[in-house]
Amino acid sequence: MTNQVNVIILAAGMGSRMKSEIPKVLHEVAGKAMIDWVLDAVTPIQPNQLITVIGTGAERVADHMGDHSKFVLQKQQLGTGHAVRQTEDELKNEDGVTLIMSGDTPMFQADTLKDFIQAHKQTNNAVTVLTAIADDPTGYGRIVRADDNTVLKIVEQKDASVTERRIQEINTGVYIFDNHLLFESLKQVTNDNAQGEYYLPDTLDILRKSGHHIGAHVLKDFSESMGVNDRVALAKANAVMRQRINHRLMTQGVELVDPDNTYIDATVVIGKDTIIEGGVSLLGQTSIGHDTVITQGSRLKDSTVGNEVVITASHLEEAVVDNRVTIGPYAHLRPQSHLADDVHIGNFVETKQATLGKGSKAGHLSYVGNVEMGQDVNVGAGTIFVNYDGVNKFTSVVGDHAFIGSNTKIVAPVHIGTQAITAAGSTITNDVPEKAMGIARSKQMNKDNFWSRMPHKK
Repeated sequence: MTNQVNVIILAAGMGSRMKSEIPKVLHEVAGKAMIDWVLDAVTPIQPNQLITVIGTGAERVADHMGDHSKFVLQKQQLGTGHAVRQTEDELKNEDGVTLIMSGDTPMFQADTLKDFIQAHKQTNNAVTVLTAIADDPTGYGRIVRADDNTVLKIVEQKDASVTERRIQEINTGVYIFDNHLLFESLKQVTNDNAQGEYYLPDTLDILRKSGHHIGAHVLKDFSESMGVNDRVALAKANAVMRQRINHRLMTQGVELVDPDNTYIDATVVIGKDTIIEGGVSLLGQTSIGHDTVITQGSRLKDSTVGNEVVITASHLEEAVVDNRVTIGPYAHLRPQSHLADDVHIGNFVETKQATLGKGSKAGHLSYVGNVEMGQDVNVGAGTIFVNYDGVNKFTSVVGDHAFIGSNTKIVAPVHIGTQAITAAGSTITNDVPEKAMGIARSKQMNKDNFWSRMPHKK
């Protein structure tokens, strides 16, 4: 099939400038690995074959990508041309065209690549390179054009002359080749350059000298060409991606009070008429319903939040929050916390592996861990569910309408019955029956005239 498109993703580089043990393409932009963004861009093309060239951290990259791609190994990193040659056994007999791009370019969008492929197919080019106009082209390969505006070659920064370095049209690192001509020209590439590497762009000059047409397609949005080679570029990529995400959410009816300082991952889903203040981070597989308010200083990760919820300056991790719940300020919901409708969690309350039934309240300064709590329970200030004996964690059960007095310690496993009460200041180590009051305090003793005997009065 002459219309088929093969895709090669180059992901073998060491990424030494990242100063990291993590393979470069697995560093995240807006909550997703860079290689995942590239996959998102190429998948709608429906490639005939999708091959990723791996090298440094090969096993980690392959494990991460799973069955979304075939893999070939570049044992030595000897340049982009050498990397592409590793795919020859897989692709040399394929017809059609081959799209080549890097795994550290997360900003490209599917529509951009579709337009690029379509532009190439409308020409008689052996290869078309995707270019962009840069205000500061430092570090990029330059597009050298002839007097008739056709592409002569691409010159890398380190090999460019003074005149060539003034060129502002740069190579984005994305190409589309006639597949057969790609591998024919790669065989003629040498490593006679400052780096001693085999450059893929050298194929353009080889093909031109063989009488083939070399084309260029200029990218409309320069930000899409952004490659990530160090932490500075990673921060810039995150900033641009979050602007895209925030713009999309606002057009869908989400109110972002300060979008420049709101950090939302690509995987987050938010309902309309929800208000997100500045200084909020929404990360991972987080879902938020409609008409919810999340105030400054909140951080939610991998959590599900319902409708008409108010979260004030609080942190949630792997928590589930139903409707009309109020949380905070300064609450911390840890994994396996589930708050049913109309629950209130107040300031400096921490929950973990806790289910709170409809309408229950823990307003102040409490730890609610390993608890199955019924409806309309009131948890007084300073309550601690003591759940750990040094080896095992135990669960306590609190029945509907129970009243837990302030400064109660509930030493699990105990069962507090429906409509039961614990007296303030109690340490509860045994079950409290339905409608009973549990009191566990030491007897109070008063010592008369003690004030005058205090050391500072002598």
